[in-house]
Amino acid sequence: MIVGAGSLLPMAFDTPPPDLGKLISAWDEWESGAETPGKVLSRLKTAGLPAVLAQLRDSGWVPSAS
Repeated sequence: MIVGAGSLLPMAFDTPPPDLGKLISAWDEWESGAETPGKVLSRLKTAGLPAVLAQLRDSGWVPSAS
């Protein structure tokens, strides 16, 4: 089958790796009150927070008592 430019088939998309700098920046904006909660959550998701949390869970990481 030949796929033309007008095809409605989905394009392959590789999710970029998590960006810790962007995650920290979004969190800092949350703590300072500079952004709305919805915007911060969107930026955290886009920057890869779900992947970071999944990797931590899968590695068996547990937070230390502070």
